Amino acid sequence: MPTIADKPDIGCLKVSSKSSPASVAGAIAGMVKDGVCVEIQAVGAGAVNQAVKAIAISRGFLSPVGIEIVCVPSFADIVIDGEYRTAIRFSVEPRYVRNVAPGAVDGVSDVCPASR
Repeated sequence: MPTIADKPDIGCLKVSSKSSPASVAGAIAGMVKDGVCVEIQAVGAGAVNQAVKAIAISRGFLSPVGIEIVCVPSFADIVIDGEYRTAIRFSVEPRYVRNVAPGAVDGVSDVCPASR
C-alpha cells in the first residue's frame, strides 16, 4: 500500500481564458520533463479552450525529446468567492519515452500511478 512518502509530486496549473497557451505549454513540458504530474484546472469555455491548446502545444515541445503524453479530463467541484463552480481538470502525464521500454527510464511510465 502506498504511503504519503510514495506519492508523486503534483503540480496544479490554473488556466483562464486570458492565459497564453504557449506559456502554459512551456510550464507543462517543463514539469513533465522534471517528472512532476500536471493537473490543469479551467473554469468556463474560454479557459478550457486555452488549456486544450496548451496541452496540444506541449506535445510539440515534448515530442522531439521522445516523450509522449496522455491527458485525462475530469470534472471538479470548486468554490470561487463562496460560489460552487464546476471546473474541468486535465491530468497530464507521460505515456512513454520513445525508443525505450516502458518503465525502463527511472520509472517515467509510472510517474503518476495515483491518477489512474
